[in-house]
Amino acid sequence: MHGLLRSVWDEPRPPGAPRRVWRDWALVGLLTLAIVLEGILRTDLLWRPLSIVYPLVMLPTLLWRRTSPLACFAVPVVTTGLIQHLTGADPAEMHSMAYMVIMLYALSRWGSGREMALGLGLITAAVTTSTLTGQIATIPGQLAASDVIGAFTVVFAAFALGGVFRYRARARARELDQVKLLEREQLARDLHDTVAHHVSAMAIRAQAGIATAATHPDAAVDALRVIEAEASRTLAEMRAMVRVLRRDRAPGGGEMPELAPNPHIADLEQLAGRPKVGPAVEVLIDGDLDGVPPSVGAAVYRIAQESVTNARRHARHATRVEVRVSADDASVRLRVSDDGDSTATRPAPAHGYGLLGMIERADLLGGTCEAGPNPGRGWTVTAVLPRTPKHDVSPRTA
Repeated sequence: MHGLLRSVWDEPRPPGAPRRVWRDWALVGLLTLAIVLEGILRTDLLWRPLSIVYPLVMLPTLLWRRTSPLACFAVPVVTTGLIQHLTGADPAEMHSMAYMVIMLYALSRWGSGREMALGLGLITAAVTTSTLTGQIATIPGQLAASDVIGAFTVVFAAFALGGVFRYRARARARELDQVKLLEREQLARDLHDTVAHHVSAMAIRAQAGIATAATHPDAAVDALRVIEAEASRTLAEMRAMVRVLRRDRAPGGGEMPELAPNPHIADLEQLAGRPKVGPAVEVLIDGDLDGVPPSVGAAVYRIAQESVTNARRHARHATRVEVRVSADDASVRLRVSDDGDSTATRPAPAHGYGLLGMIERADLLGGTCEAGPNPGRGWTVTAVLPRTPKHDVSPRTA
């Protein structure tokens, strides 16, 4: 119990309390009109001048109810109590003073734990004092139990409502933080998949250029051109990732268009070809691929891209890499195999983020991904993804 009270006492103010906006000024204007009309139209006011002037003087404190909730609440409560004690007059006899309930709500919604405890104690003392002196009696001089219950009901209802919205906002903030973490995890995988692919290609071209520079200068120049192109693409994708993380907006306030890379199965043709150094890549696509969700298409491309990169990097004596995609009504299947030396050591899935990322992508979509040596020669990566993914983890919807 002591720990619970200590945690409530040490509760900080919620972040992001909004300052004055036009709605606050409109509220003050409407309440001003209501106070003046009530003061003119009511005939049962005992202290008419005081009952009109006092609410108008206290009303502007509403404008600071979010940034200084305890002070804005304590000033009218303490001032009302002092006037009642010193003069016997009731400056809060008009119904328009009900705007104090808004301040009580704001204290519970935006105040710290200490401020909430002090404010609750202050209003409880004020209501208790008014009960004992008969200030809250519906019929003067005749205090009923319903008056006491009604006063405390209003107080605790307003306080509870503020607490509900306070912790609801906190839960929402936690959900948003979780979404941001998941998005950054997704972007980290994309960053590795796209940039690592280009960097690996640059490293291979650089090695080829060094090996052929002495005997074939033209080949070295061609390697430098490829490295330049790959570096440009890598830089463009890095900038796109940074813009996504910073949540930049286009000029005029619009959303930035298509910042995160989102390839599809059709883009696998870009992996095909016979480079001057390394195995040739052949891409075969068959089956009905219409209607494949973007998340599944992106995952198939990324897994294939990473598998081809690994084959070029680690498949010794490989001459060919085959990328085959097939689909039926239930799933999309990807098979990437090479004819390299299967006895050569290759990284296990637990080592490095590349293979781990492939397995994680497939698992997030409700599929599977396996990698291992072939019975005879070579290495194969197989992925099976459902056409209806379990979770949509595409960059645009993460």
